[in-house]
Amino acid sequence: MRDKFNKFMQGRYGVDELSRFTMGVALALIILTMFVNIVNRSVGSVLDFLGIAAIVYAYFRIFSRNIQQRYAENQKYLQMTSKLRLRFNKEKNLMKQRKTHHIYACPGCGQKIRIPRGKGKIEIECPKCHTKFVKRS
Repeated sequence: MRDKFNKFMQGRYGVDELSRFTMGVALALIILTMFVNIVNRSVGSVLDFLGIAAIVYAYFRIFSRNIQQRYAENQKYLQMTSKLRLRFNKEKNLMKQRKTHHIYACPGCGQKIRIPRGKGKIEIECPKCHTKFVKRS
C-alpha cells in the first residue's frame, strides 16, 4: 500500500509550510464551528463551509502537479510570515533558556541580558549602554 501511495505522489508537490498552515486553519475553523453552532447556526454553517474549503485547497496544493506555481506560493507565504516566525522562534528560545539563565532587561536601554542562575546577588553591566545594576541570579 505504501509503495502504491509513493508511486501516486511522484511528480506531485506534496506538503509544505503553507499547506500545513491551511490545514491548521481548517481544523481551527471546524472546531470553532462546534461552539458557534450552539449560539448561531448560520454563522456556524459559514465557518464550517470555510473550514471545508480550506481543506479542499490544502489537498489541491498537496496533489498538484504544477510544482513551480506551488513553490512560488509557498515562498511568498514564507516571505510574508518571516518576521512573525522569527519573533516566535526568538521567544521559544528564551523560554528554553529560562531553565538555566535569568533574562533581565537593562533599565537604561531595554537590552535583554542573559545571566546564569545560581550566582547570587551580582552587579550586571549592560554591554550596549554600560549601565550598571544589581540583580539576583
